[in-house]
Amino acid sequence: MKKPYPPIYYSEYLHLEKLLTSQSPKSDEYGQPAHDEMLFIIIHQAYELWFKQILHELDSVLEMFLEDNVDEKNIGIAVSRLRRITTIQKVLIDQLNIIETMTPLDFLEFRDFLIPASGFQSYQFRLIENKLGLNPESRVKLDNKNYYTLVSDEHQKMLIDSQNTISILEGVDKWLSRIPFLKTEGFDFWNYYKDAVAKLIENEKEIITNNPSLTDEKREKQLKEFENTKEKFEALLDEEKHYELVKKGLKRFSYRSTLAALFINLYRDEPILHLPFRFLTYLVDIDELFTTWRYKHSLMVHRMIGAKVGTGGSSGHHYLMETAEKHKVFKDLFDLSTYLIPRSALPALPAELKLKLGFNYTANLNSENI
Repeated sequence: MKKPYPPIYYSEYLHLEKLLTSQSPKSDEYGQPAHDEMLFIIIHQAYELWFKQILHELDSVLEMFLEDNVDEKNIGIAVSRLRRITTIQKVLIDQLNIIETMTPLDFLEFRDFLIPASGFQSYQFRLIENKLGLNPESRVKLDNKNYYTLVSDEHQKMLIDSQNTISILEGVDKWLSRIPFLKTEGFDFWNYYKDAVAKLIENEKEIITNNPSLTDEKREKQLKEFENTKEKFEALLDEEKHYELVKKGLKRFSYRSTLAALFINLYRDEPILHLPFRFLTYLVDIDELFTTWRYKHSLMVHRMIGAKVGTGGSSGHHYLMETAEKHKVFKDLFDLSTYLIPRSALPALPAELKLKLGFNYTANLNSENI
């Protein structure tokens, strides 16, 4: 049978002629060829290709969360696509090892030709941050300017539009707020959890107070730490306190979404919660891997240019180090570990709810299908 599609040539399919002729070293242009500029260009082009793939995956996940009701079968697809993103991120981190084969002196051979171009102007990476849900107020500013003012007018519009549309964080927040298992007839998870936490807190205080191996100084220090932990639990258990933290920018998920995310983490062994737990875990992984990438990038820049100002005018590695901490998106999910309690202290779920959280199949067998 004849193939319905015409044959295609590998090089044409990948547009290799375009791809392999898109490296134009400035050092060659100015008659001062620098061997390592080719590596520098290819590394950054590879980054941008991977950013394009990450955006492709994020857009597909975002589309799943735009509806009022998320089709639960899509959670499995979202998990696989977030996992792909984390695998790409590990490659991004490893690529720093390649660029570090270039020495600081090698870089100086062509660095001045690049000013004011900078990775700061990577509009694709800024799109990734916006689509994930980076809070604009949390952004580290360069010379007190908004991040989008340093790119072209076309790219500015793309960034502003992405900042003003629903993000992964917002979509996940809405999805979590609709999870139905927190309160069912005859079972209020939150009341049971409060009782379990109260017992654990009282027990912890008693252990510290009665521990004979502690000096007065150490006991006082541990009691202060205990009070800090107690305050965090109180903020979780009080909706008004939670929204006070939201107003201060310290929390971003709604109160109900926070409870739902905690419930998923606490009861992740229940079959129906496996995928939601993995989904939330991959969001944390993405945040952590970007933080790792920013941190390692900062170390690489420090090693390469020392205390010099970056080509884009930033404070070099100091700026990058600051973004590593301040540009996290899913802090609410990171914070959930604060509120985890041992499995042995978890409230036992009623049989009816356990059934709903399991994979329960029923079949009406009759004489026709026996």
